[in-house]
Amino acid sequence: MRYYLGIDIGTYESKGVLVDGDGTVVATAARPHRMLVPRPGWAEHRAEEDWWGDLVGITRELLRTSAVDPGAIRGVGCSGIGPCMLPVDRDGAPLMNAVLYGVDTRAAREIEELTDEIGTAALLDRCGNALTSQSVGPKILWLRRNRPDIFARTHKILNSSSFLVHRLTGRYVIDHYSASGFTPLYSARTLGWDDAFADRIIGPERLPETLWTAEVAGVVTPEAAEQTGLKAGTPVTAGTIDAAAEALSVGVLGAGDMMVMYGSTIFIIMLTADRVRDPRLWYAPWLFEGQHACMSGLATSGTLTHWFRERFAAELDPASAIETLAREAETSTAGARGLIVLPYFSGERTPIHDPNAKGVIFGLDLTHSRADVYRAFLEGIAFGVNHIIETYAEAGQVPAEIAAVGGGTRNRVWIQAVSDITGREQTMRSRTIGAAYGDAFLAAVAVGDAPRNAIRDWNPVDRSIVPDPAHAGVYARRFDLYKRLYVQTREIMSELSE
Repeated sequence: MRYYLGIDIGTYESKGVLVDGDGTVVATAARPHRMLVPRPGWAEHRAEEDWWGDLVGITRELLRTSAVDPGAIRGVGCSGIGPCMLPVDRDGAPLMNAVLYGVDTRAAREIEELTDEIGTAALLDRCGNALTSQSVGPKILWLRRNRPDIFARTHKILNSSSFLVHRLTGRYVIDHYSASGFTPLYSARTLGWDDAFADRIIGPERLPETLWTAEVAGVVTPEAAEQTGLKAGTPVTAGTIDAAAEALSVGVLGAGDMMVMYGSTIFIIMLTADRVRDPRLWYAPWLFEGQHACMSGLATSGTLTHWFRERFAAELDPASAIETLAREAETSTAGARGLIVLPYFSGERTPIHDPNAKGVIFGLDLTHSRADVYRAFLEGIAFGVNHIIETYAEAGQVPAEIAAVGGGTRNRVWIQAVSDITGREQTMRSRTIGAAYGDAFLAAVAVGDAPRNAIRDWNPVDRSIVPDPAHAGVYARRFDLYKRLYVQTREIMSELSE
């Protein structure tokens, strides 16, 4: 028997899966961890405890519960949240907490300065991306300015998957898809690090070596084998960002395929025939050479529903809270009885890219219930998804197929609202484990045991979510109000941030 191990580090939880050569799941495991918010606009993880500690614990649990011989595991794939910034010393030890992806907005000043200095058009041409809170480059500049002692001791800047791969293999590598999030340090023209910002931000020698995602980065070292229980010499892929692995896990393979990931944030990936240049969207070379991806994402989604449950439904059993609140939301109506929510509780990413944006619950009166407000939260996130899909269309990219994935798909009101508001069908596949499943598949591809298109046999379509035409009119009117509400409150939001 042949087996493949996939490990993914999420915002609030790490997951692992062990699958056989047919894609059948043999064992799964998960470990929760916290996202640290030391001050408003900051978001961090503890790399040693939350990333490596989770990988070690999950791997040992998978081996124990499955009783699979470690020698039968043909390959290991890793993914994690990103783009992140983690400075490490010469031994690969973290020098501070990891600074997370676009939900961390601490580098707003650096984004503005670098954009003015380089120019948006030049950034799009050179890097494929404008500078936003999703970009790692400004966060490295923030580190250089605000933590000069740490910057001076920094040997490499890593992200989540490259940290795991280093701990497993001893090599400092990063896949091209992840590296493209290091704007303005990665060149989309040359597919490599750009040394133009060595003096201003950081030099290429302090960044990991770039590889394609399904390349073998190295093998498990004896030290890593002792900690994890894996066999020394087991091949390890270059790794990638969780959303990319998740997209592959649900069959996103060619131009026009789109994934909507319902996680702590909404993240969207669409494969395109050519490189897309639009400052509102993110570009990356895809996991395999010669392919292109166009990405986008909201700043809060699952995080927002989690916040709502903690603040306004704390009495509910956590195991059944999602189902209870969904039932309540169904007692409301499409349009949440006149409520509109702007889900900008951590600023916003695509398409407005405004770190000063604020969450808004608009239209309240004394007749509204918790059910109405919760439904408005779900619809507000769905309006945000529609705003993104509208942006794709304006950039000339209309999805041919949308695959829904992630823990939020268990919330039937939320996923139906997205189909109703966007007017688009979503497919769900048989296995919704997520990025860890994609990591395991990438390991099979990397060692030559599976072709890329085999993922659709591993994970066939299970069902579809079809738009309800009865709701089209009310949602079209609400979507227009949703966009106008932000425009008319933007200046107030900015003043509040000051």
